[in-house]
Amino acid sequence: MIPLPEEFQENMQRLLGDECPAFLRALEEPPALALRLNPKRAAAETAALPFTEDAVPWAALGRYLRVGEDVKPGSSVAHAAGAFYIQEASAMASAAVLDAQPGERVLDLCAAPGGKSTQIAAAMADSGLLVSNDPEPQRARALAGNLERMGAMNAVVTSALPEQLSARWPGDFFDAILVDAPCSGEGMFRRDPDSRTEWKPASPEGCAKRQAGILDHAAKLLRPGGRLVYSTCTFNDLENEGSVLGFLARHPDFHPEDFELPGVGTSAGGMLRLFPHRVRGDGHFVARLRRAGEAPCAKPLDAPAPKADREAAKLLETLTREVCALPEALSEMTPFIQGDRLYCAPRSTPPLGGLRVITPGLCLLRIGRNHLEPDHALAMSLPPECAHRCAELDDDQARAWLRGETVELAGEKGWTLVLHRGMPLGWGKRSGTTLKNHLPKGLRRQKYI
Repeated sequence: MIPLPEEFQENMQRLLGDECPAFLRALEEPPALALRLNPKRAAAETAALPFTEDAVPWAALGRYLRVGEDVKPGSSVAHAAGAFYIQEASAMASAAVLDAQPGERVLDLCAAPGGKSTQIAAAMADSGLLVSNDPEPQRARALAGNLERMGAMNAVVTSALPEQLSARWPGDFFDAILVDAPCSGEGMFRRDPDSRTEWKPASPEGCAKRQAGILDHAAKLLRPGGRLVYSTCTFNDLENEGSVLGFLARHPDFHPEDFELPGVGTSAGGMLRLFPHRVRGDGHFVARLRRAGEAPCAKPLDAPAPKADREAAKLLETLTREVCALPEALSEMTPFIQGDRLYCAPRSTPPLGGLRVITPGLCLLRIGRNHLEPDHALAMSLPPECAHRCAELDDDQARAWLRGETVELAGEKGWTLVLHRGMPLGWGKRSGTTLKNHLPKGLRRQKYI
């Protein structure tokens, strides 16, 4: 095992005192791996049973993974169907503290790879607006892929710096903002021992400066009365309590708001720590702050052009006639055409012009020269009862489908939602006894358990 940096150990001795030996021993133990069930998948808990054991106390849908070489949930058909998201247990705490509600406008400012965003989307139940952002485009694309797999309907994914968002969007736009800030990553020392060699004594100070800038821009985007949750996966007080206290000194219109986290305890001054020697998790810091006052969100400024609206309405009519009925959540969103895609986005979506946008909403259709094809994102978000045609595959057929193979299965001709245990795997087009595979090539894999 790679030794812990000496300066890090000295910092923790100062911070924890008599508890430090227990803390350092905990960092040499196996990590507490977990997953979070997707409430949009009725069979999620049953599908996850072969891999899980106890519940995660602070996350209602969190489950700890069993220990064993046979525990490979990421290689399962259920994972491809969006039954669960594999996520370290402590990392579920910050979205739980944010407590996003249906109908709200929520910003996840540093969102990749998507664990917290998918947790927020589940809490919002397809209602309201979730903007998930990550400045690094490749990471933002992975974020978009995870939101798609988990069936999020109300998410827009951007790849922008915090200062670009605060300059482009009207102030006071969001009800709630999560800043899971880039940090020195001391909480990764147990799960990723190589990260110990990347840590430097100056790392916390450099990260704290970056965190201050991110928080200041987040403050500009939050409405009066809104809540800001700040979290890190590091242990030092400079990036944690220090960052929060510095922010409060710069922003007197914010105040800490205490909360309780089951299995962990009650915050002090709006701040709470999860230490690996106290809880079954790798470690996390969470703070909740409330902006003074009470005011509604600023009005949305974006709207598709009238011509695009008319064309989009025609395509939507074709979709509902040939493929599926629209669930209520989608019927309340705005359809629009961008490039060769038909999208649907929450009506409260802010202006996206001038920003790098990965997904401007839920993609419904791909528009070809002589044909229309329902998008994979629609398949993953659609309640099965809305599809005009469904095909339930057994275990072997589902594995074959995810490899990209055609399946022999008789049924009504046309676009068909392919299911396994009632959970979506994508679109097929049936003709006679053949179900042609339309799973995107980038999602096909050869081995599933």
